[in-house]
Amino acid sequence: MGLYDAYLATRHRLHDAEPPAHVALVLTERDLLADGAFDTLSSAIGWAFEYGAERVTVSVSVLDRAVAPTLVRELRRLDAPARTVVRGPQADEADGGSSDAATDRGADAVPESIDAPVRILVGLGGKAEFAGAVRELAGDVADGEVSPEAIDETDIAERLLFPEEPDLVIKTGAERLSDFAIWQSVYAELYFTDVNWRDFRRREYLRAVLDFQDRQRRFGR
Repeated sequence: MGLYDAYLATRHRLHDAEPPAHVALVLTERDLLADGAFDTLSSAIGWAFEYGAERVTVSVSVLDRAVAPTLVRELRRLDAPARTVVRGPQADEADGGSSDAATDRGADAVPESIDAPVRILVGLGGKAEFAGAVRELAGDVADGEVSPEAIDETDIAERLLFPEEPDLVIKTGAERLSDFAIWQSVYAELYFTDVNWRDFRRREYLRAVLDFQDRQRRFGR
């Protein structure tokens, strides 16, 4: 660790504010094409837990759905520091369909709803996720299981893939969310850095945490 990294780490240890408990990393398929990109991701997840996070969500936006199964396979091999679930187009789908798969690295098959500390979504955008929740809710209304007058935000949230709301969302390379969790991130603190993913290091993660700690969260108020 260099002198500046040591300075940041020291400042972080002395900071009184709470670190983000749920950190989200927003990546693109191009980010993961760079050499060492998966090692960087593994390290970043490790830094998150090292600096106080209890949950990490990784979202990989995909323009070319043909590459999604390959990304899913590689992410299933990720050396993550905690139990990991990967959701995305199934690796054996030649037509690039949209059905989901979940995996628990290093364990037997697990249900898709498992509450893993690390969750990775590949090619599952926020708009599509929200639309899916609405379709499911509409079906429940049609079946008489839910009254339209009784619908509130909880009914939507509980039908999302991962309903938990991140405290901090980190996006490298550009100031846009790339269709990430449009429902869950409504009150999240957003941190954008010009540093590209291939150059993302511990110091960049610490800057994001310190920036989060220096903010006064208002949760829409």
